[in-house]
Amino acid sequence: MKIGEKLKKLRLSNSLTQEELASRADLTKGYISQLENDATSPAISTLEDLLDVLGVSLSEFFAETPELDVVFGKERRVVATEDGGLRVELLVPGAQNRTMDPVLVTLEPGKAMDEQPIHEGEEFGFVLSGRVELVLDDKTHTVRRHECFFFPSDRRHTVRNPGRGAVQILWVVSPPTFFC
Repeated sequence: MKIGEKLKKLRLSNSLTQEELASRADLTKGYISQLENDATSPAISTLEDLLDVLGVSLSEFFAETPELDVVFGKERRVVATEDGGLRVELLVPGAQNRTMDPVLVTLEPGKAMDEQPIHEGEEFGFVLSGRVELVLDDKTHTVRRHECFFFPSDRRHTVRNPGRGAVQILWVVSPPTFFC
């Protein structure tokens, strides 16, 4: 069984060099390199020592890795809000368990989002169509099609559509915060 790639991913996810892992497991850097390249196989006790350093049990290490959802089509979107010319679609289901929440915001002409409460984190928006007025605290910024905005979420904020057509914004909030 080839385990080298899995060991390397675990080592890198723990921000360890081969030398650091070897030192913590009382092995040599060369031996770690051989393991990661599947040039040798460890004894079970050695593998247990390595996995202990990496914070993973033997059963976790050998468990099947579930298939990762990577692509989310339009049919998987969830409408979080649809009210008076404002539509917010969650683009990635289950974002509350992730570090960011991407949404698609559609604003009809003359409509605005409610002012969003101050919270921790950061926000990013990319205007896909139209133009919006982004209000941060008491200052208004015009953001046009194919422009973006970015700000810390510790400021009062809202967007409004001053134009004649609908606007769409790809909006990302980190950490996830249900807004609207």
